Amino acid sequence: MRRDIFQAIADPTRRAIISLIAVQAMTPNAIAEHFDTSRQAISKHLRILWECELLQQEQKGREIYYQLEVNKMKEIDQWLAQFKAIWENRFNELDNILATLKNKTDENKSAI
Repeated sequence: MRRDIFQAIADPTRRAIISLIAVQAMTPNAIAEHFDTSRQAISKHLRILWECELLQQEQKGREIYYQLEVNKMKEIDQWLAQFKAIWENRFNELDNILATLKNKTDENKSAI
């Protein structure tokens, strides 16, 4: 089943797993050590992250190491960028309004 990338980041445990493997590739057991949950629950989260194509697997001997697929994170960044542009525009407008009000207040004070 192909899942949406936003399903991956919707869960706090999966976001924590992403943070862990962003630093270094890890085995499922090493990942599970960071959580108060079963190894099976971590495996389920890893499967969802894999289905969302956020993970790469690398076989080293008998161990499987998971690492973050950084390029896939760009999809999230691009989606957020549209909102960032809106927020920045609104903050710039607010800055302009506040500057105009400050100038009017300063003019009124100097006229007195």
